[in-house]
Amino acid sequence: MNSTGNGYRIPSPNRSPERTASFSTPMLIPSYTRRLKSLSMAKSKPIHPGKFWKAAWWLPVLLVFAALFFGCGETGEDAGRKNILFIAVDDLRPVLGCYGHQTVISPHMDQLARSGTRFSRAYCQVAVCNPSRASVLTGLRPDALRLWTNKPHFREHRPDVVTLPQLFRQQGYAAREIGKIFHDPASHKDSLSWSGPSQYAVTRNGQGHKYALPANYTPQRSKGAASEQADVPDTAYIDGKVAAAAMEVLREIQDSAFFLAVGFRRPHLPFSAPKRYWDLYDPQEIHQEYKSTPAPVGAPEIAFHDSNELRGYEDIPAEDTIPRAKQVELLHAYYASISYVDAQIGKLLRELTELGLSDNTLVVLWSDHGFHLGDFGMWCKATNFEAATRVPLILSGPGIAKGQVDPTIVELVDIYPTLATWANLPLPADLAGDNLFAIPGNRAEFALSQFVRPYQAINSREPGTMGYSIRTDEYRYTEWRNFPDMTVLERELYQLSGTETETQNLAGKQAYATVMNRLADQMNAANPTMPISQNKDR
Repeated sequence: MNSTGNGYRIPSPNRSPERTASFSTPMLIPSYTRRLKSLSMAKSKPIHPGKFWKAAWWLPVLLVFAALFFGCGETGEDAGRKNILFIAVDDLRPVLGCYGHQTVISPHMDQLARSGTRFSRAYCQVAVCNPSRASVLTGLRPDALRLWTNKPHFREHRPDVVTLPQLFRQQGYAAREIGKIFHDPASHKDSLSWSGPSQYAVTRNGQGHKYALPANYTPQRSKGAASEQADVPDTAYIDGKVAAAAMEVLREIQDSAFFLAVGFRRPHLPFSAPKRYWDLYDPQEIHQEYKSTPAPVGAPEIAFHDSNELRGYEDIPAEDTIPRAKQVELLHAYYASISYVDAQIGKLLRELTELGLSDNTLVVLWSDHGFHLGDFGMWCKATNFEAATRVPLILSGPGIAKGQVDPTIVELVDIYPTLATWANLPLPADLAGDNLFAIPGNRAEFALSQFVRPYQAINSREPGTMGYSIRTDEYRYTEWRNFPDMTVLERELYQLSGTETETQNLAGKQAYATVMNRLADQMNAANPTMPISQNKDR
């Protein structure tokens, strides 16, 4: 196996089933206490005992000074506080080694999972960027925010909502944003959430952001190629710049209690990554692995889309079937993008350790939604199916069980109360989620997701139709409701015990009518801001 500059090994065609990639420096080396500067005390003449006690007024001052100095510059208020490193990865389906995937090389995220708790069944609230991220960062469901698409800002209907980083900022933390945390047009930024300047928070189209090759940042069509590989350093693309900036900010705020949010854009389209990450994979193996899972039998047409997000790229046909060879190339590019981001996460976590901050920092890694990789003939997100709604979620840090897998169904909306509780901060009264580490049985074991139709509605403010979906241990049930009268247009019911793929829509079978009614009632009760269906004959 050949090594790359990042310590990865290029896999041979006959890799072991575990697909374990080595890396030069362990991500989480044993933490150490930061070294203190030594004091050199000058010799002085002896003081007469009487004169010593007469001058002893300065002893309390000296003690206070020593306490401050040996506290490494922390104030009494900051000392003992717990930090948050909040890592968001865009469009990351849980195809990682730690989630059992046999191809993707993700050693740093895998090591993070081994050092903490991995949630194997975590789900987003909406499988598109803006509403998903707004829900995570406010702790509210999309209906409570009246935010279902990429168009509105979350403060349009809830101007006084306190975001998760804003809560930490209000409690005296340094709250900083590097990369994509909220949705990334400039119009969707939120200065109230941060205590200092944001960096790389807005997506740009020029060189060194999405692309490194000139042909792609001056495309003939609206977008360049759907993927790119160039023999360039990591910082030639946006996520390398984000990692470097995040490490710099981490060094800047290391003596403060902090909430550092770092958002990586890959594997969002375009799948751009330095060539060495493409070289980690054997194209022939990916060709053999790729398969387009057939759509569920009996599923309504409204549940699907035409891979609209992908269609605008230069090398993708505007309509009709995408050639198999191109889909194999896209899968290769998606995997390479994951490995590229994994390397950036590894750099950031090593910096956290080398600064001596690991023992007092909770690391949270999550994605805003999943991603179709040819499943059901679709690419990208924007559905209520498992491939689009299930996400990776990993927590590692003080008090978090190591090497644990939590199989409970959880939601991204649970992140807000979990982090605030972990840091002993006051909780806003109207949070929708649960503390992920609540006593078993005290957590709701279901997930609610929703998505708009038609697909083009993601760039409007109001949906034409909404698909409301509930995922329980055994089923996924979805109702497609007309706005604004909320009549039910279509239903879907999938049995998912022991599988992660929908195969047959059972909604048309009378034997499942009671199950559907029960799940519909559960879905309505769990989301009090959701309009109640007017179709009583569900």
